[in-house]
Amino acid sequence: MAEDAGAELDYAALFAAMPSACIVLDRQLTIVACNDAYLAATGRDPADLLGVRFFDAYPPDPGDPASQGAEVQRKSLEAALATGRTNILLLHRFTIPDPDRSGPFAPHWWNVVNRPVRDAAGQVHLLIHQVDDVTEYVRAERAADTAHGENAAPREDTAPQEDTAPREETPPDDAAVQAPRAELFTRARELQQANARLQESAVRTQDVALTLQRAMLATPDLAAHPEVAVRYLPALTGMNACGDWYDVVDLPEGRLALSVGDVVGHGVDAASVMGMLRAALSAAIRVADSPSGALETLGRYARAQDGAVATTTFTCQLFPGSRLLMYSSAGHPPPLLVHSDGSCELLDQATDPPLGVRMEHVPRPQATADYRDGDLLVLYTDGLIERRGEDIDAGIGRLIEGVRTLRALPPEEVADGLLRVMADPAGQQDDISLLITRL
Repeated sequence: MAEDAGAELDYAALFAAMPSACIVLDRQLTIVACNDAYLAATGRDPADLLGVRFFDAYPPDPGDPASQGAEVQRKSLEAALATGRTNILLLHRFTIPDPDRSGPFAPHWWNVVNRPVRDAAGQVHLLIHQVDDVTEYVRAERAADTAHGENAAPREDTAPQEDTAPREETPPDDAAVQAPRAELFTRARELQQANARLQESAVRTQDVALTLQRAMLATPDLAAHPEVAVRYLPALTGMNACGDWYDVVDLPEGRLALSVGDVVGHGVDAASVMGMLRAALSAAIRVADSPSGALETLGRYARAQDGAVATTTFTCQLFPGSRLLMYSSAGHPPPLLVHSDGSCELLDQATDPPLGVRMEHVPRPQATADYRDGDLLVLYTDGLIERRGEDIDAGIGRLIEGVRTLRALPPEEVADGLLRVMADPAGQQDDISLLITRL
């Protein structure tokens, strides 16, 4: 009975009736929904807001060029999109035009919550922008302060503060009771501005890591292979950039080399190590006589690089004439070879420890598999199949079922479908590299 009742809920009506004033923004900060409480709080009509970019609906006050309210609001929204984390603006002063647009801009003080909404793949695709209008409270505080000869309540714009922990009410001590209200407001603003600077620094560092990683994932030979689809998704936590990679290398006699890998760690350091190892493997593939030989060379190189030990990687070569796939793995999850009849083969017959963990050199194993026209080869990193508290075999089983269902689609559609099928309901904890080719 409970499930039937839930299925019949009109969520649009529920959103419209919410007592908290809310709008929904897409990634371009266009307003896609607004509820009745928001319209009442702002005195606006739906026609003025829906389909309009947020900062076109609320342009800066031309009569107050020094105001930073719009810029603070923009940084808060962009931070929520970039980090995937809820953030808050407390006592945020934001001037908005009168409803009829004929009068002057009116200052409002809002407590604002910008809450990300993730899609099935775990990526932020919407923001819920919730507003509590505290203008009357601030005006009352200013009036009370003026009556007591104190400074006015805050006029400066406050900055985003990340919502990282529940807030608990504690009884004020005597000193706090005696402190002037204006002093408390000033201290609160200083703390919020310091938090904002820290948050902006984290976003900048995150952007550097992602830009670095994407630049190093450039694959020139990929353009000649429309049958190959690649995807990279950063993690939703931490620096949102890690050490996963993929590569496509053309070889003489029509051969094609494919590889994926995963460096331990996160952030700029892991992305830098990934770039070095990917470049080294790409070079080794071109000169070694086999996939195992390329991994032997890469293993020696990894032992000489800080942060490279324990990297996992898989590389293979496709021989179109003999329809042979030759491969070797350094501790990497086994790729999947899916035949056109739906049968699946895990490429797990040549798996050795990750790079650099052996103290002595031992030749890497190598194996082969036969493939036929129309087969599908799926290479991936562990972020695709792993979920917290779940055995890895469950993730591989889920991958097999997903690929069987999607195998008749073009590789690009298979890649997008797999990311949806394999999405972790708890949120993506690790980055994902995915390479799919039709053989």
